[in-house]
Amino acid sequence: MTALELVERVLDPGTWRAWDLPLVAHVDLTDAYAADLVAAEGRSGIDESVIVGEGLLDGRRVAIAVQDFNFLGGSMGVAATERLVQGIERATREGLPMLAAPNSGGTRMQEGTVAFVQMIKIAAAVSAHRAAGLPFLVYLRNPTMGGVMASFGSLGHITVAEPGALVGFLGPRVYEALTGRTFPPDVQTSENLYRHGIVDGVVGVDELRDVAARGLRVLGGVDAARALPIPEEPVEGPAGVDVPAWDSVLRTRRAERPGVRALLRFGATDVLPLNGSGQGDRDPQVFLALARFGSAPCLVIGQDRHGHAVQPIGPAGFRAARRGMELAEELGLPVVTVIDTAGAALSQSAEESALAGEIARTLAQLVTLSAPTVSLILGMGTGGGALALLPADRVLCAQHGWLSPLPPEGASAILYRTTERASEMAEQQGVRSAELLKNGIVDIVIPEPVDAADEPEAFCSAVGRRLEFELLRLLAREPQPRREERLLRYRRLGLS
Repeated sequence: MTALELVERVLDPGTWRAWDLPLVAHVDLTDAYAADLVAAEGRSGIDESVIVGEGLLDGRRVAIAVQDFNFLGGSMGVAATERLVQGIERATREGLPMLAAPNSGGTRMQEGTVAFVQMIKIAAAVSAHRAAGLPFLVYLRNPTMGGVMASFGSLGHITVAEPGALVGFLGPRVYEALTGRTFPPDVQTSENLYRHGIVDGVVGVDELRDVAARGLRVLGGVDAARALPIPEEPVEGPAGVDVPAWDSVLRTRRAERPGVRALLRFGATDVLPLNGSGQGDRDPQVFLALARFGSAPCLVIGQDRHGHAVQPIGPAGFRAARRGMELAEELGLPVVTVIDTAGAALSQSAEESALAGEIARTLAQLVTLSAPTVSLILGMGTGGGALALLPADRVLCAQHGWLSPLPPEGASAILYRTTERASEMAEQQGVRSAELLKNGIVDIVIPEPVDAADEPEAFCSAVGRRLEFELLRLLAREPQPRREERLLRYRRLGLS
C-alpha cells in the first residue's frame, strides 16, 4: 500500500491536504544516486520517501506523516528528514495532534553518516511536540527498521503495528552478514513486540481509523471536559448489610466479583487498551487504557483480576503503571487508578528486579503528579501492590473493598505464627471501607446494596457515574493548589 493510499483509508474522505514543504537539496548527489531518485519517483509517484499534510479524522483536524517503502525502501536522508521535521514543527505550532506511519529500512546508505545523524533532529522535534501537550500516535508498517524505529517510530504516546510487520533495529540481513548467523525467526514481528509490551496493539489498516479516532477522543478531550458544567453529585443507593471485615475480604475474593475490565465495559466509553511498559516487559496483572467515564476523559491504571484474581504484581506491572502516569502528565489527562490486587510478587526474580524500588517510584510519582488523580479501591487492597496506586486527589472505595499492609493471613502469621486468626486480624487492623473512611484514607464509600458480584452491571454503572463527577470536579480546579492540597492531605494522614 502506498503512502497516499494509507492516507485516504484513514482520513475522512476528501479532507487530505498536502503541506507545501519543498525539498532541500540532496547531499552527495552522484550520478548513480540521482538516477536512483528519478527511478524512485517514477515508481512511487511522490518526490521523497515521506509525505506530510493534514486532514480530518472523525471530524477532528490532525497532522499526518506517512512514509512510502516504494521510494528507496522508505529510507531517510537529509531531504526526507527535513520535510518530516518541518511537518512536526508545523503541527506543534498549530496545536495539532499527529499520526505518523513509518515504513522504512532505516537510514539512506547513499548519504552515509550525515543521513544517520538526522535522527537526532527528528527525536528533538517529536519531544517538542509532546512537551506542548499534543498527542503523537504511531502506526508501524511493514517494515520499520533501523534509525527510523530508533527515533519517531518509538516515541508515540500510543503505538500500534501492522499485523506481521517486520519491526526492529538491526535488520536480519545485516545481522547475518555481520555475524554469519541467521537471526532467530519471529523476534522482530509486531506480534512478538506486543507480547513483550513494546507496542500497544496489532492493528490492520482497516482498524487504524477507529483506533486513532478513539484515542484522540480521549487524548484530545481534556479542554472540552474542563469547560463543561460540573454535574450534580450522584445520589448513591442504600448501603448493603454491614458485615464484619473478614466477610468483606471473602466477598472480594469471589471469582465473580467485577474487576477493572467489567468497570470499563459497563461504566465507560471509548475504551482503548494500552499494553505494557514500552520497555520490553509487561505484566498481565496491570491493565492500562484510555477511556471516558461519561464526558470525562482519563487514563485508567487498573490492577486486573480478569482470569488471574490471586496473582501478585511484579516489577513490570509497576513500570507499566508509571508509563501511564507519564503519558497522562504530558497530556494533562486525569488518572484513575483501580486497586484490586493480591499484593506484590514474592519471588527471587522480583527481588532481583528491584521490586521494592519499583513500588517506591510508582508511589512517589503518583502522589506528586500534576494531573488530576482519583483512586478506587474496587476489591482486594493488599500490601505494597495496593499502596502504590492509592495516593490521589480523591479516593473512592467500594463498600466491600479493603486495604491492608498484608493479606490478613500474613498479618496473623507475623503476630501469632498461624494463619488461623486472619479474621481477627482483619477486624483489628481497620481494613474495611467504614474504617478507611473514618481514618481519612478514603473520601467516599460506594454502596453495594447487593454484593457487586451478583449485580456487576448496576454496580459498575454506579461507579462510572461517580468517577465522571469526581473527574469533572477535579478538572475544574487549578492544578497547583489541587496538587498542594493532595500533598498536605498525606502529610497530615494519621495525625488527627
